[in-house]
Amino acid sequence: MKYLVIFLVLFTAHLQYRLWYGTDGSIGQIKDYESQLEDIKKQVEDKKQRNAALYAEVEDLRQGQDALEERARNELGMIREGEAFFQVIEK
Repeated sequence: MKYLVIFLVLFTAHLQYRLWYGTDGSIGQIKDYESQLEDIKKQVEDKKQRNAALYAEVEDLRQGQDALEERARNELGMIREGEAFFQVIEK
């Protein structure tokens, strides 16, 4: 009977060690995985928002010349024929 009690105590201690400090499925590892999962969820949400903005821009470019013209003016510095370009330099 004495050996059975010692065996059960040691076995319980071993299981507790694996639960708290083990390398496969321990509580610390589960918390790390949950933290990584939250980071990945945030990255996915950021990517979804970016994709939605890009999709809206693509649709805008497909539908009208106004967006295309605005982009040419802002990003490429183009002007329409017959327009005059004035650059204001502030000191």
